[in-house]
Amino acid sequence: MDEPLPLRPRRRTAAWAGGLLLIVPATIAGCRILDTDAVTPVPQLLSFLPWLTVPAALGALLAVIAHRRTLSLLAFVVLATTAWSALPYMPQLVTSYGLPLARVRVLAANIEFGEATGALIDTIRRERPQLVFVSECDRACGHALTSTFATELPHHASVDADGSAGSVLLSAYPLRVRDEGVIPAAMGMPGATAEIAGLPVRLQLAHPLPPLPGQVDAWKRELGRIEDVAAGRPYDEPFLLAGDFNASQDHAAFRAILDRGHLQDAARLARTSRTPTWPTEGPVPPYVQIDHVLVSDDFSVAGIRFPALAGSDHRAVLTDLDLRGAR
Repeated sequence: MDEPLPLRPRRRTAAWAGGLLLIVPATIAGCRILDTDAVTPVPQLLSFLPWLTVPAALGALLAVIAHRRTLSLLAFVVLATTAWSALPYMPQLVTSYGLPLARVRVLAANIEFGEATGALIDTIRRERPQLVFVSECDRACGHALTSTFATELPHHASVDADGSAGSVLLSAYPLRVRDEGVIPAAMGMPGATAEIAGLPVRLQLAHPLPPLPGQVDAWKRELGRIEDVAAGRPYDEPFLLAGDFNASQDHAAFRAILDRGHLQDAARLARTSRTPTWPTEGPVPPYVQIDHVLVSDDFSVAGIRFPALAGSDHRAVLTDLDLRGAR
């Protein structure tokens, strides 16, 4: 029968194991605090940031068991930093709004190569949104949506393409569509200006590439183009930017869009900024919110939900917004 390891070797083993468990949480939390997405595998691991508190806590426990004071102190710093970084975003202080002019229901959905077209049609019929931002809507999906809702949502802007490159923006309000409204990208990102309660409201669909290994630079570049559009709009023009951003609040490239565009995430305003929207298929439960509705301060949020769409690996974002007049 094997004898147990002596106390010192066991403590040494615990110290090594604890140190190894702290490497990833320390690196990722450090990148989050330094406001950088760095390079692979940092962008991918930033999506797991809230879950990295688990190995950080285990590392801290092993450091205590090992009776290593320096390692224990370091471990608790890493654990505290990771836990702090993973806290839900809280709403920023916003100045008082003017009188409400219109209630606008907005639906943003990625329907996975058109596979969830039927589920999206059912959701639109049930929820009756006035604005619908649809990513990964192929030609057949686009035709189905525009023909089915020719009366309820008669206006649209789209990028007509196959597979994930197709996108469509449906509106109950009149739209002014400009060629420059489409952001250059691998997947369609159409834009338009709607007239709501007598005001021009800029609408933009977002769907940059995901940060897969080998295309992180392209992901940053496309998020940068979205950032430029958000930053370049007239600030006296109400703005809605919605879709599948393939980025969470923990990605610096996403936060830059908020900061430069003076926008807020509707989920943050509704205190639901950690509600995961992806992935809803497969053995792993949803763990990250990458689908967003971003708003200028001309809007206040009356409510938000995240309905499931059968056939898609994303949850949709359904938001009730109040468009408000001058303060």
